[in-house]
Amino acid sequence: MLQRNRIMSALFLAAIAGGASAGTVDVSFVNAGNYWDSGTSVWDQADNLKMLATHLQKLGQHWLPPDQVLKVEVLQVDLAGTVRPLHGRNAVRVITGNADSPKMQVRYVLQAGGTTLASGEEWVTDLDYTHGMVNPYHSESLYYEKRMLDNWFKKRFVDSQAAPG
Repeated sequence: MLQRNRIMSALFLAAIAGGASAGTVDVSFVNAGNYWDSGTSVWDQADNLKMLATHLQKLGQHWLPPDQVLKVEVLQVDLAGTVRPLHGRNAVRVITGNADSPKMQVRYVLQAGGTTLASGEEWVTDLDYTHGMVNPYHSESLYYEKRMLDNWFKKRFVDSQAAPG
């Protein structure tokens, strides 16, 4: 079962990389030092923000047409779970599924050929993040946040463009 999940994950990643449409996503983090929860240390915060930016960029490469550019300003971040201090200098993130859902406040502009196709500012969240299709063997960093961004991106920029008129 574990081997099957690894193979499926590898195929999914290959599909994203291989089937890229080559759209562009530019991500910037506004006042990142004031985010509610982007990691448990300065290094953790930097790694997490880099992972979120890279994930959004991969979504754009896969889903957006080559002529489209999405500019995303991240205004606030609150990762899934709650950080609980342990003895010493370490901390652990506890996922309960209660009022600790992942959330990000973003401002975005989607453009093609200098024309604005969509723009807005909104909170992206997944209140039901511990339910649904969760792989019990996942160990991917920021799993819930990436899944939340996948759903938001598809709803906001893929499905909405495919809808008529």
